[in-house]
Amino acid sequence: MSLYHPTIVLGMGFLVASLYQSRRIGELIPAALLPRWHVLESLIGFFLLGYSAQVLAKAQVPPGPAEYMVGTVYLGGAVFVFLAMRLSRLAMRQIRRDEGRISRLNEELKVAYESTIEGWGRALELRDKETEGHTQRVCELTMRLAEGFAFTPEERRYLKFGALLHDIGKMGVPDAILMKDGPLSEEEMAVMMRHPEHARNMLSGIEFLRPAIAIPYCHHERWDGSGYPRGLKGEEIPLAARIFAVADVWDALVSERRYHGAWKTEEVCAHILAGSGSQFDPQVVERFLELDYCRPPGG
Repeated sequence: MSLYHPTIVLGMGFLVASLYQSRRIGELIPAALLPRWHVLESLIGFFLLGYSAQVLAKAQVPPGPAEYMVGTVYLGGAVFVFLAMRLSRLAMRQIRRDEGRISRLNEELKVAYESTIEGWGRALELRDKETEGHTQRVCELTMRLAEGFAFTPEERRYLKFGALLHDIGKMGVPDAILMKDGPLSEEEMAVMMRHPEHARNMLSGIEFLRPAIAIPYCHHERWDGSGYPRGLKGEEIPLAARIFAVADVWDALVSERRYHGAWKTEEVCAHILAGSGSQFDPQVVERFLELDYCRPPGG
Protein backbone atom coordinates (compact mmCIF):
# COMPACT_ATOMS: atom_id res chain seq x y z
CA MET A 1 0.00 0.00 0.00
CA SER A 2 1.28 3.47 -0.83
CA LEU A 3 2.14 6.10 1.73
CA TYR A 4 -1.09 7.88 0.84
CA HIS A 5 -3.32 5.14 2.23
CA PRO A 6 -1.53 4.82 5.63
CA THR A 7 -1.81 8.60 5.97
CA ILE A 8 -5.55 8.40 5.45
CA VAL A 9 -5.92 5.44 7.82
CA LEU A 10 -3.80 7.16 10.47
CA GLY A 11 -5.97 10.25 10.17
CA MET A 12 -9.08 8.07 10.60
CA GLY A 13 -7.53 6.66 13.77
CA PHE A 14 -7.04 10.14 15.19
CA LEU A 15 -10.65 11.05 14.36
CA VAL A 16 -12.00 7.91 16.03
CA ALA A 17 -9.92 8.77 19.10
CA SER A 18 -11.33 12.32 18.92
CA LEU A 19 -14.88 10.98 18.96
CA TYR A 20 -14.02 8.93 22.07
CA GLN A 21 -12.57 12.03 23.75
CA SER A 22 -15.66 13.97 22.76
CA ARG A 23 -17.96 11.41 24.38
CA ARG A 24 -15.96 11.55 27.59
CA ILE A 25 -16.12 15.35 27.55
CA GLY A 26 -19.89 15.08 27.11
CA GLU A 27 -20.01 13.37 30.51
CA LEU A 28 -18.39 16.41 32.11
CA ILE A 29 -19.99 19.45 30.49
CA PRO A 30 -23.26 21.00 31.79
CA ALA A 31 -26.49 19.58 30.32
CA ALA A 32 -27.39 22.95 28.80
CA LEU A 33 -24.31 22.76 26.54
CA LEU A 34 -24.83 19.18 25.36
CA PRO A 35 -26.81 20.06 22.16
CA ARG A 36 -23.96 22.26 20.93
CA TRP A 37 -21.44 19.60 21.84
CA HIS A 38 -23.38 17.01 19.82
CA VAL A 39 -23.13 19.31 16.81
CA LEU A 40 -19.35 19.25 17.16
CA GLU A 41 -19.42 15.46 17.41
CA SER A 42 -21.43 15.35 14.19
CA LEU A 43 -18.84 17.49 12.41
CA ILE A 44 -16.10 15.10 13.50
CA GLY A 45 -18.23 12.24 12.21
CA PHE A 46 -18.58 13.91 8.80
CA PHE A 47 -14.83 14.44 8.75
CA LEU A 48 -14.38 10.72 9.44
CA LEU A 49 -16.77 9.85 6.61
CA GLY A 50 -14.67 12.02 4.29
CA TYR A 51 -11.60 9.99 5.17
CA SER A 52 -13.48 6.77 4.53
CA ALA A 53 -14.67 8.03 1.16
CA GLN A 54 -11.10 8.93 0.18
CA VAL A 55 -9.85 5.45 1.09
CA LEU A 56 -12.61 3.71 -0.87
CA ALA A 57 -12.34 5.98 -3.89
CA LYS A 58 -8.55 5.77 -4.20
CA ALA A 59 -8.01 2.22 -3.02
CA GLN A 60 -7.03 0.93 -6.49
CA VAL A 61 -5.68 4.18 -7.95
CA PRO A 62 -2.01 5.14 -7.63
CA PRO A 63 -1.87 8.45 -5.72
CA GLY A 64 -0.47 11.58 -7.31
CA PRO A 65 0.90 14.78 -5.77
CA ALA A 66 -2.60 16.14 -5.20
CA GLU A 67 -3.63 12.99 -3.26
CA TYR A 68 -0.53 13.19 -1.09
CA MET A 69 -1.33 16.83 -0.34
CA VAL A 70 -4.95 16.01 0.51
CA GLY A 71 -3.86 13.13 2.73
CA THR A 72 -1.39 15.35 4.56
CA VAL A 73 -4.06 18.01 5.10
CA TYR A 74 -6.52 15.38 6.34
CA LEU A 75 -3.94 13.95 8.72
CA GLY A 76 -2.98 17.39 10.03
CA GLY A 77 -6.63 18.27 10.57
CA ALA A 78 -7.29 14.97 12.35
CA VAL A 79 -4.31 15.47 14.66
CA PHE A 80 -5.45 19.01 15.42
CA VAL A 81 -8.98 17.84 16.27
CA PHE A 82 -7.61 15.05 18.45
CA LEU A 83 -5.33 17.40 20.37
CA ALA A 84 -8.16 19.92 20.78
CA MET A 85 -10.45 17.19 22.17
CA ARG A 86 -7.75 15.89 24.48
CA LEU A 87 -6.94 19.33 25.87
CA SER A 88 -10.67 20.09 26.23
CA ARG A 89 -11.19 16.91 28.21
CA LEU A 90 -8.27 17.70 30.51
CA ALA A 91 -9.57 21.24 30.96
CA MET A 92 -13.10 20.02 31.78
CA ARG A 93 -11.74 17.55 34.34
CA GLN A 94 -9.78 20.34 35.99
CA ILE A 95 -12.86 22.59 35.96
CA ARG A 96 -14.90 19.86 37.64
CA ARG A 97 -12.23 19.43 40.32
CA ASP A 98 -12.17 23.21 40.83
CA GLU A 99 -15.98 23.26 41.01
CA GLY A 100 -15.83 20.64 43.75
CA ARG A 101 -13.34 22.70 45.73
CA ILE A 102 -15.38 25.86 45.22
CA SER A 103 -18.54 24.05 46.30
CA ARG A 104 -16.84 22.87 49.50
CA LEU A 105 -15.54 26.36 50.17
CA ASN A 106 -19.03 27.78 49.64
CA GLU A 107 -20.47 25.31 52.13
CA GLU A 108 -17.79 26.22 54.65
CA LEU A 109 -18.55 29.89 54.06
CA LYS A 110 -22.27 29.29 54.60
CA VAL A 111 -21.53 27.55 57.89
CA ALA A 112 -19.32 30.46 58.92
CA TYR A 113 -22.06 32.96 58.04
CA GLU A 114 -24.65 31.01 60.03
CA SER A 115 -22.35 30.70 63.02
CA THR A 116 -21.67 34.44 62.91
CA ILE A 117 -25.38 35.28 62.74
CA GLU A 118 -26.17 32.91 65.60
CA GLY A 119 -23.40 34.64 67.55
CA TRP A 120 -25.00 38.01 66.84
CA GLY A 121 -28.31 36.67 68.12
CA ARG A 122 -26.73 35.46 71.37
CA ALA A 123 -24.84 38.75 71.73
CA LEU A 124 -28.12 40.69 71.53
CA GLU A 125 -29.46 38.68 74.46
CA LEU A 126 -26.48 39.66 76.61
CA ARG A 127 -28.07 43.10 77.07
CA ASP A 128 -31.06 41.51 78.72
CA LYS A 129 -30.52 38.27 80.66
CA GLU A 130 -34.29 37.96 81.03
CA THR A 131 -34.67 37.05 77.36
CA GLU A 132 -31.82 34.54 77.32
CA GLY A 133 -32.71 31.63 75.03
CA HIS A 134 -35.63 33.51 73.47
CA THR A 135 -33.92 33.93 70.10
CA GLN A 136 -33.12 30.24 69.67
CA ARG A 137 -36.60 29.16 70.80
CA VAL A 138 -38.49 31.48 68.45
CA CYS A 139 -36.15 30.49 65.64
CA GLU A 140 -36.94 26.81 66.17
CA LEU A 141 -40.69 27.44 66.33
CA THR A 142 -40.58 29.67 63.25
CA MET A 143 -38.85 26.94 61.25
CA ARG A 144 -41.44 24.38 62.39
CA LEU A 145 -44.29 26.67 61.38
CA ALA A 146 -42.63 27.31 58.02
CA GLU A 147 -42.81 23.60 57.18
CA GLY A 148 -46.50 24.09 56.43
CA PHE A 149 -45.75 26.65 53.71
CA ALA A 150 -44.06 26.52 50.31
CA PHE A 151 -40.63 27.95 51.11
CA THR A 152 -37.63 26.99 49.00
CA PRO A 153 -34.48 25.80 50.83
CA GLU A 154 -32.86 29.18 50.13
CA GLU A 155 -35.90 31.05 51.50
CA ARG A 156 -35.88 28.85 54.62
CA ARG A 157 -32.25 29.75 55.14
CA TYR A 158 -33.00 33.47 55.14
CA LEU A 159 -36.09 32.86 57.25
CA LYS A 160 -33.79 31.42 59.90
CA PHE A 161 -31.41 34.36 59.62
CA GLY A 162 -34.30 36.81 60.00
CA ALA A 163 -35.56 34.99 63.09
CA LEU A 164 -32.11 35.02 64.68
CA LEU A 165 -31.75 38.76 64.02
CA HIS A 166 -35.35 39.78 64.71
CA ASP A 167 -34.44 42.15 67.54
CA ILE A 168 -31.21 43.55 66.11
CA GLY A 169 -32.90 46.95 65.79
CA LYS A 170 -33.08 47.19 69.58
CA MET A 171 -29.39 47.95 69.55
CA GLY A 172 -30.57 51.46 68.73
CA VAL A 173 -32.85 51.64 71.79
CA PRO A 174 -31.37 53.10 75.00
CA ASP A 175 -30.99 50.70 77.95
CA ALA A 176 -33.14 52.98 80.11
CA ILE A 177 -36.10 52.24 77.84
CA LEU A 178 -35.28 48.67 76.85
CA MET A 179 -34.86 47.47 80.45
CA LYS A 180 -37.47 49.62 82.15
CA ASP A 181 -39.49 47.64 84.71
CA GLY A 182 -42.72 49.61 84.43
CA PRO A 183 -44.85 50.61 81.46
CA LEU A 184 -43.30 52.92 78.88
CA SER A 185 -44.44 56.51 78.42
CA GLU A 186 -45.72 57.65 75.04
CA GLU A 187 -42.34 59.18 74.22
CA GLU A 188 -40.51 56.04 75.28
CA MET A 189 -42.91 53.86 73.31
CA ALA A 190 -42.28 56.00 70.23
CA VAL A 191 -38.55 55.36 70.62
CA MET A 192 -39.11 51.62 71.11
CA MET A 193 -41.34 51.41 68.03
CA ARG A 194 -38.52 52.70 65.87
CA HIS A 195 -36.46 49.54 66.36
CA PRO A 196 -37.78 47.87 63.17
CA GLU A 197 -36.56 50.91 61.21
CA HIS A 198 -33.19 50.59 62.92
CA ALA A 199 -33.08 46.93 61.86
CA ARG A 200 -33.86 47.79 58.24
CA ASN A 201 -31.19 50.48 58.17
CA MET A 202 -28.61 48.15 59.68
CA LEU A 203 -29.29 45.10 57.50
CA SER A 204 -30.00 46.79 54.18
CA GLY A 205 -26.36 47.81 54.00
CA ILE A 206 -25.29 44.14 54.11
CA GLU A 207 -26.09 42.62 50.73
CA PHE A 208 -25.91 39.05 52.02
CA LEU A 209 -28.61 39.75 54.66
CA ARG A 210 -31.05 41.82 52.59
CA PRO A 211 -33.28 38.77 51.91
CA ALA A 212 -33.56 38.32 55.70
CA ILE A 213 -34.91 41.82 56.43
CA ALA A 214 -38.61 40.85 56.34
CA ILE A 215 -38.75 39.54 59.93
CA PRO A 216 -36.68 42.22 61.70
CA TYR A 217 -38.52 44.95 59.79
CA CYS A 218 -42.10 43.65 59.72
CA HIS A 219 -42.72 41.29 62.64
CA HIS A 220 -44.67 43.96 64.56
CA GLU A 221 -47.13 44.48 61.72
CA ARG A 222 -50.64 43.14 62.39
CA TRP A 223 -53.02 41.34 60.07
CA ASP A 224 -55.69 44.04 60.47
CA GLY A 225 -53.24 46.87 59.62
CA SER A 226 -52.92 48.29 63.14
CA GLY A 227 -49.28 47.33 63.61
CA TYR A 228 -46.05 49.22 63.04
CA PRO A 229 -43.82 50.60 61.54
CA ARG A 230 -45.79 50.89 58.26
CA GLY A 231 -49.28 49.72 59.14
CA LEU A 232 -49.20 46.91 56.55
CA LYS A 233 -52.35 44.81 56.29
CA GLY A 234 -53.04 41.19 55.43
CA GLU A 235 -50.84 39.74 52.73
CA GLU A 236 -49.02 43.05 52.37
CA ILE A 237 -47.03 41.74 55.33
CA PRO A 238 -44.29 39.33 54.20
CA LEU A 239 -45.19 35.73 54.99
CA ALA A 240 -41.97 35.25 56.94
CA ALA A 241 -42.95 38.08 59.30
CA ARG A 242 -46.52 36.74 59.68
CA ILE A 243 -45.14 33.35 60.71
CA PHE A 244 -42.59 34.80 63.07
CA ALA A 245 -45.18 37.04 64.77
CA VAL A 246 -47.00 33.98 66.13
CA ALA A 247 -43.77 32.34 67.30
CA ASP A 248 -42.59 35.55 68.97
CA VAL A 249 -45.83 36.13 70.90
CA TRP A 250 -45.97 32.48 71.98
CA ASP A 251 -42.49 32.51 73.49
CA ALA A 252 -42.86 35.99 75.01
CA LEU A 253 -46.04 35.05 76.86
CA VAL A 254 -45.01 31.60 78.14
CA SER A 255 -41.76 33.11 79.50
CA GLU A 256 -41.24 35.08 82.69
CA ARG A 257 -40.58 38.75 81.93
CA ARG A 258 -39.98 41.77 84.19
CA TYR A 259 -43.26 43.33 83.07
CA HIS A 260 -45.43 40.17 83.28
CA GLY A 261 -45.38 36.68 84.72
CA ALA A 262 -45.37 33.56 82.57
CA TRP A 263 -48.80 32.74 81.17
CA LYS A 264 -50.28 29.26 81.28
CA THR A 265 -50.10 27.33 78.04
CA GLU A 266 -53.87 27.27 77.57
CA GLU A 267 -54.03 31.04 78.13
CA VAL A 268 -51.44 31.69 75.43
CA CYS A 269 -53.17 29.32 73.02
CA ALA A 270 -56.49 31.08 73.62
CA HIS A 271 -54.82 34.47 73.11
CA ILE A 272 -53.29 33.42 69.78
CA LEU A 273 -56.57 31.90 68.60
CA ALA A 274 -58.44 35.08 69.58
CA GLY A 275 -55.92 37.12 67.58
CA SER A 276 -56.54 35.16 64.38
CA GLY A 277 -57.73 37.61 61.73
CA SER A 278 -56.80 40.67 63.78
CA GLN A 279 -53.24 40.38 65.03
CA PHE A 280 -52.27 37.18 63.23
CA ASP A 281 -52.63 35.58 59.81
CA PRO A 282 -55.44 32.98 60.19
CA GLN A 283 -53.50 30.44 58.11
CA VAL A 284 -50.47 30.74 60.36
CA VAL A 285 -52.64 30.36 63.47
CA GLU A 286 -54.21 27.26 61.93
CA ARG A 287 -50.76 25.84 61.25
CA PHE A 288 -49.65 26.67 64.82
CA LEU A 289 -52.64 24.85 66.33
CA GLU A 290 -51.70 21.75 64.30
CA LEU A 291 -48.45 21.55 66.24
CA ASP A 292 -48.17 20.05 69.71
CA TYR A 293 -47.77 23.30 71.65
CA CYS A 294 -51.46 23.62 72.52
CA ARG A 295 -52.34 19.94 72.83
CA PRO A 296 -53.03 18.66 76.33
CA PRO A 297 -50.55 16.07 77.65
CA GLY A 298 -51.32 12.73 76.07
CA GLY A 299 -53.71 14.41 73.58
